[in-house]
Amino acid sequence: MKNTAFYWVTQLGLLSHPEGGYYKEIYRAQELIEKPALPERFSGDRNHSTAIYYLLEKGDFSCFHRIKSDEIWHHYAGGVIHIYLLENNKIKLLKLGMDLESGEQPVCVVPRNTWFAAEPAPDTEYTLAGCTVAPGFDFHDFEMADAVQLQNYLKIDPKLIRRFINKKKIFY
Repeated sequence: MKNTAFYWVTQLGLLSHPEGGYYKEIYRAQELIEKPALPERFSGDRNHSTAIYYLLEKGDFSCFHRIKSDEIWHHYAGGVIHIYLLENNKIKLLKLGMDLESGEQPVCVVPRNTWFAAEPAPDTEYTLAGCTVAPGFDFHDFEMADAVQLQNYLKIDPKLIRRFINKKKIFY
């Protein structure tokens, strides 16, 4: 039973994520960084950091989006997650997992303001990961991508990019 997405969703109390998959915020620093001390890209005060559990099942995905902070992904259980970063007119694949010999890493970093999407690897039934954001996540810092914003990457791999562009999902 511990080797199923259902187990983790129920035991950890994960909720459906509007972006895809399941999540639960597990940490939000009580201390705030006040706006004057933050870079201009932030619209107001932010918590020092935040952390969530994040679970994706086979067939699910996280749409291309970006946030204004660095995001650190941690692998906890299950198979491999593929994280696609769009940087400098290139598509970079990060493999979040535990098989170092196969190029997987137990921790991956998505730099701030980088468009990225994620999905379980083809042979993965589910992955339980964690995401830590600093300064802490705030919905004002979140942006979902559309085809216009990713037009340069559509020229590189239109099938991949179109698959992860938000068509139906609404982020609240």
